[in-house]
Amino acid sequence: MTSFISRAELFTFLDHLGIKTTTREHAPVFTVEDGAECWADIPGVHCKNLFLRDAGRQNWLLVAPVQRRIDLKTLPDRIGSKRLSFGSADRLWATLGVRPGSVTPFALLNDRQEQSVRVVLDAWMMQQPLLNFHPLENTATTTIAASDLRRFLKSCGHVVSLAVLDPQAVNRVSAPACDTI
Repeated sequence: MTSFISRAELFTFLDHLGIKTTTREHAPVFTVEDGAECWADIPGVHCKNLFLRDAGRQNWLLVAPVQRRIDLKTLPDRIGSKRLSFGSADRLWATLGVRPGSVTPFALLNDRQEQSVRVVLDAWMMQQPLLNFHPLENTATTTIAASDLRRFLKSCGHVVSLAVLDPQAVNRVSAPACDTI
């Protein structure tokens, strides 16, 4: 059976990289709607994390602000994929070692060997100073600087892309719809 890293091991890994975070405990949060009360006084952008799988059997982790509407029908063209759907709870556990409601970029530590997940980050989100994610469990929220999230992701070795996920912004932004970082 595969062994996944614990929350304590995650924080040790972040410390080893010199990444400072703050974490606030709260009641379990399974949906964005559940989190609204818990996150009200936590600074930074609160993020949703979608574990997806495309028609070519590629796993994807899409990370965007909670208020961003994601259209799974138009997303494949933006990120260079085929038809996307949500990955199963079993596949999520086998790949990232987390359960539904606890999906987070921090879980990519559990996929460092396989490198089976491609990561797409909302471009606007990555321009913000502070971002918030679950630390492998949905009973807490960890705040991290966007620049430190980039360092963390680089240390995991995954293919990471920035994408303009706001459909209205695509017409206003001169950047490509999806660009690897």
